[in-house]
Amino acid sequence: MIIGIPREIKDHEYRVSSTPACVEQLTEGGHAVLIQEGAGVGTGISDHEFEEAGATIVRDAKSVFDRAELIVKVKEPLPAEYGLFREGQALFTFLHLAADRALTEFLLKKKIWAIGYETLEADDGSLPILVPMSEIAGRMAVQIGAYYLESQNAGKGILLSGVPGVRHGEVVIIGGGIVGANAARIARAMGARVTLIDKNANRLKELDDRFGGDVTTLTPLKKNIATSVAKADLLIGAVLVAGGRAPKVVSGEMIRSMEGGSVVVDVAVDQGGCFETTRPTTHSEPVYEVDEVIHYAVTNIPGAVARTSTFALTNATLPYLSEIADSGFGPAVLQSEALQKGVNTLKGHLTHPLVAEAFGLNHRAVKTLLA
Repeated sequence: MIIGIPREIKDHEYRVSSTPACVEQLTEGGHAVLIQEGAGVGTGISDHEFEEAGATIVRDAKSVFDRAELIVKVKEPLPAEYGLFREGQALFTFLHLAADRALTEFLLKKKIWAIGYETLEADDGSLPILVPMSEIAGRMAVQIGAYYLESQNAGKGILLSGVPGVRHGEVVIIGGGIVGANAARIARAMGARVTLIDKNANRLKELDDRFGGDVTTLTPLKKNIATSVAKADLLIGAVLVAGGRAPKVVSGEMIRSMEGGSVVVDVAVDQGGCFETTRPTTHSEPVYEVDEVIHYAVTNIPGAVARTSTFALTNATLPYLSEIADSGFGPAVLQSEALQKGVNTLKGHLTHPLVAEAFGLNHRAVKTLLA
């Protein structure tokens, strides 16, 4: 198979969808890997390293798309890339379609065979490709929040750890999954007072045991959320509905109850965000204010730590990429339940039920379309 790896064009997206070690494994398996010139520079990987691993370096994105059977990216295609795709081409990347109707319609019109990293699901129900990026985003959310709480960044001038004789910062996390648990871990380690809210009672018990009672756990009753949000110095949105649009669990009224200079970081922004006041931002312009509350809603948070993120991501994607390359897209998908659940569009049809639900569209079963 001919695999194409273009340079990412999303704002300040420095990750690349392969490493030299991945390229070496793929080329040893008999596959050709085309990499756009400079694709790995932001991660600290040179074209020469890719070439030594067996890749062919091509000058521009068009050369990658024109020749490749499978396009492998980090982030979703942007409108500037739409015209590069060939009808029926295969795509393996983060998609987040439930929050992006324009991309969904493009993939359907172009009959792209698209697998989304965020919906690929293992037998145990875990999301193996999303997990490492969620770990990074959760840990970074606290780091980011602490930065914007500083006075010179228009924050309220709170040190999350506090000092003797002065109160510790209050961190409230909505959602106890991978993002939420990692955010709680970092906030707790920094010395903040941490409240974590989740609807799953078993998950709350697990987290309470893990943190030895140092993190307050609450169920998502409206009163619990409202009271917690009002006292938060840093509020982190970590709600996930795999493949679906995130529910709005924090209202604008709740945001208004926060003190001026407080910070909210909505990690769920890729799927539409879980705060009513959320709108997507970029690394170039990461924040905005609503009712004097600083909002951070960058849609590619892990891109800020590109080297760590690239290696963590490609460790997770390589086994599935190898399956697709070795067997071919259709056979690999039919043989793997995980890949089947990852398919979002196929032959001009939506195949993920929650994406279809987000837009009021119909969906078809993958097996039916490949039969």
